[in-house]
Amino acid sequence: MADRHRASITKRERERTRQQKRQDKEDKRKQRQEERSKRPDHEPGVDPDIAHIVPGPQPPQAGE
Repeated sequence: MADRHRASITKRERERTRQQKRQDKEDKRKQRQEERSKRPDHEPGVDPDIAHIVPGPQPPQAGE
């Protein structure tokens, strides 16, 4: 009989943990959406990964 009681307690703890993880994930998702909406938009037609790269010869490095 005691085993059944213990099983229900551990099951309840697991479910609480699962719900807490779900809530944490949802909070993180909302936070990322807010941060994404606050970011400045990039110019249309410009790839933000290569926007500030200057083509051509590069300046020499300090060690050379």
